[in-house]
Amino acid sequence: MEMLYHGSKLIIKNPAYGKGNPENDYGLGFYCTREPELAKEWACAEADDGFANQYQIETEGLSCLQLNNGRYHILNWLAILLENRRFDISSPVSARARQYILDTFLPDYKGYDLIEGYRADDSYFSFSRAFLSNGITLQQLRRAMRLGKLSEQVVLRTPAAFDALSFIGATPVDASIYHIRRMSRDKGAREDYKKMLSETPAGEEIYVSTIINEKWNNDDPRL
Repeated sequence: MEMLYHGSKLIIKNPAYGKGNPENDYGLGFYCTREPELAKEWACAEADDGFANQYQIETEGLSCLQLNNGRYHILNWLAILLENRRFDISSPVSARARQYILDTFLPDYKGYDLIEGYRADDSYFSFSRAFLSNGITLQQLRRAMRLGKLSEQVVLRTPAAFDALSFIGATPVDASIYHIRRMSRDKGAREDYKKMLSETPAGEEIYVSTIINEKWNNDDPRL
């Protein structure tokens, strides 16, 4: 049994399976966090007041794909993102990288009740695009995903997961506080990213073109 939080403009007592945006990070599902303060930031994404909805979930008997537990790597996460989110693929390098990552590193994720992993807010989404275009290295992408202390999201994907969820209550969220915090987090991540880019990558750092040309596979020890 654990607590989850969902930030929204609305009080959502009964999240409905099958509703929502299918082009979110991990596809159609109900996106939550274990951190109430982060849910409050999500509730104020557009500078309007909102609610941090609190839930209890019984996880016993549910299958969970934990993308950050060491069994998986950053390219597994990116492959799922590529399958679900709309990417601006504006160069031959990006198109080739997208297809190679999908073909080689996409895990079998669709049968899981829950998925845990990074949340690709705007700044983090742009870092992924930069990697695909050969603009940053694999090592820089890994470092970029830790900028801004984004934390993780938990996504409910199946009827069983929704059935295990119980509404506890909703806390009103003041956008004059939490929208500013959200924007500050994003700004800080972008500033740290620019600072990272100003540093010369070490000689052993790898670009996506090398991964493709050397035909890295999902079990490559360098990942």
